[in-house]
Amino acid sequence: MPWNSKWVISAGLMLFAPLTLANQITDSIAPEQSSGLEHKNLTHAKHWMVTAANPIAARAGANILKQGGNAIDAMVAVQFVLGLVEPQSSGIGGGAFLVYWDAKNQDLTSFDGRETAPMAVTPRLFQDDDGEPLSFYDAVVGGRSVGTPGTVKLMWETHKKYGKLKWETLLKPAIQAAEQGFIVSPRLATLIADDQQRLSRYPATRRYFFDDQGAPLSAGTLLKNPQYANTLQAIAKQGADAFYQGDISRDIIETVQHAEGNPGVLAQRDMDNYDIKQRSVVCSAYQVYDVCGMGPPSSGALTVGQILSLTQHFNLKKWGPNDPRSWQIISDASQLAFADRAQYMADEDYVPMPTQGLLDDNYLSDRAQQITVGKALQDARPGTPPWQHAMHLSPDQSIELPSTSHFNIVDRDGNVVSITTTIENAFGSRLMVRGFLLNNELTDFSFRTHSNGVPIANRIEPGKRPRSSMAPTIVMKDDMPYLAIGSPGGSRIIGYVAQSIIAHTQWNMDIQQALNQPHLLNRFGEMDVEQGTEAENLIEPLKQLGIQVRARDLNSGLHAIRITSQGLEGAADPRREGVAIGQ
Repeated sequence: MPWNSKWVISAGLMLFAPLTLANQITDSIAPEQSSGLEHKNLTHAKHWMVTAANPIAARAGANILKQGGNAIDAMVAVQFVLGLVEPQSSGIGGGAFLVYWDAKNQDLTSFDGRETAPMAVTPRLFQDDDGEPLSFYDAVVGGRSVGTPGTVKLMWETHKKYGKLKWETLLKPAIQAAEQGFIVSPRLATLIADDQQRLSRYPATRRYFFDDQGAPLSAGTLLKNPQYANTLQAIAKQGADAFYQGDISRDIIETVQHAEGNPGVLAQRDMDNYDIKQRSVVCSAYQVYDVCGMGPPSSGALTVGQILSLTQHFNLKKWGPNDPRSWQIISDASQLAFADRAQYMADEDYVPMPTQGLLDDNYLSDRAQQITVGKALQDARPGTPPWQHAMHLSPDQSIELPSTSHFNIVDRDGNVVSITTTIENAFGSRLMVRGFLLNNELTDFSFRTHSNGVPIANRIEPGKRPRSSMAPTIVMKDDMPYLAIGSPGGSRIIGYVAQSIIAHTQWNMDIQQALNQPHLLNRFGEMDVEQGTEAENLIEPLKQLGIQVRARDLNSGLHAIRITSQGLEGAADPRREGVAIGQ
């Protein structure tokens, strides 16, 4: 690959200016919406590229790469800035999954920075006195939903293993931006206004997201966060220990355990014992590619892989994106995959899983026979994949709402980062400590532990990691990285990623066109069609095939980088404010 070719810069982007107020105002940030999408073009580069959900964060990563840092260095910078400028989606109070291509060692691997359940949790954590599941927001808001954060340790451990530049250097962009302030984007302002009742429940969160008159911060407001700057300065000097021990950890635990009305059980032993797990990637063969991603506790790679494998039994390439038959096949394949997901997928450190069986060619061929062209599947049930283990499980009953952030990085040496990072629901638990929000990740567990006396795989247990749909993906071709891609969006992440891969590989769309195309996806029997887009023209034809359809906003946040012999191509979702920057 010509990593040392003459460089190209995408026009219209201020790539390497300092993080000053003037530069932040220059960034044009579109509100989160599905209709009237911001127009974005494919970005080309020769040496390196960053795609991230916020221009300030993307520029921070670009600056690190320009200084000679590698993909892991840039990842650290991007993540700590995202925690400031996109606090509703990710941050140091949450967790992340990283899929990484180590170019020097020609090794594709993954790192699990998912939050863990405190050791003091009980099976009744999310149930009322009668043993019935709590309503979602009764469980979320407060300390009950907070798991042990993993993001700081993920950044620290992977930087120790792969990083080039000094750790302190990588935190400077976020510290500077927190001290100088950043401009509240229209998207952030809208989300604050929409969530003001829950955000105003706790004093620290209320002080940060509302003005002196108690009104939600408006777009264009200069927002400073000196507490976050101080927190990062401590982490810059002392590494991950500054977060997991000492004053920061004590304040996290105090906030969780004393959250008025909904306290949690996070304790110092949970912070002391938290560790990052390096895991083998899960790959599925698809056409001429291997689609690789994060295995359990993520359901992302398995479910994306199943959808792609099931659809390749049909002629999507011939039918194209405007034929309702294509979407019926994708819809049915998705429902079958989600049925298996609900039945089997969870943290495999706690629950035996038929990981290989779920991607077995013969098993998926048999599953594909349940799909009939022209007649929609009406009752998708889990299958019985080959498995050397006898266990009777019940379908999962967990709720996973959209938030999260995804970014990709390719450096001049060919290292590739695909990382999805989250605090779960927008604004997480709504608890703020030292300038950052705490996650509500525990609500990704099933609120019920059993159904009719049969255990649920994704039930809550001490130390367990909740199942996720995050799907950071690296598509391999001829044993080399070809495409890095991922998205936020709760359990819809899986459909967003699978659809984009199909659009690019089967319908000859470049990766920006693949991200631009309207979304249609089906998880549990009803197809979501992206409101205000041309996809609405398919509603009636899809209904005629027997599919229940609902038009709604589908605010993905896809980012992708394609690696070619001519260089790099980057794409950012037009539904959000992200950008691709390359040189």
